[in-house]
Amino acid sequence: MAKLRQKNPRAVRQAEEVRGLEHLHMDIAVNFSQGGLLSPHIHNVCAEAADSIYARQEDVRFWLEQGVDSSVFEALPKASEQQLLPRCGQLGDGRRPCVCRYGLSLAWYPCLLKYCHSRDRPAPYKCGIRSCQKSYSFDFYVPQRQLCLWDEEPRGR
Repeated sequence: MAKLRQKNPRAVRQAEEVRGLEHLHMDIAVNFSQGGLLSPHIHNVCAEAADSIYARQEDVRFWLEQGVDSSVFEALPKASEQQLLPRCGQLGDGRRPCVCRYGLSLAWYPCLLKYCHSRDRPAPYKCGIRSCQKSYSFDFYVPQRQLCLWDEEPRGR
């Protein structure tokens, strides 16, 4: 365990590699009360979710192959249909459906082994862990703007 400790845990870390923004369309709603069938951590991680949480069609295929009952999932408008709806940040009326966007950025996480070169060794050797930065943007359908109050985009964009 001593090898896993950081030498300077208070240091502000900078990512060595910046990976691009990944844009994900969440087109499936998962019944929150049955979310424990997918992972025992959902109720803790998503404790603020009222009725449902969101997933992608690819995720649902995986869970169905694992034997999860299809009644846990509800299809939402597809990404092509969502493109016809306004972004929630652009709506003034709080009762109309819209597409909500949630952004997440991981400023620093260990992502690869780091290999070093030395004059003493003919081949590269493992000498640490490479760090990365990654950002995600999640789009999902909400039946009313009031369910997406954090999506505040300046009007007119």
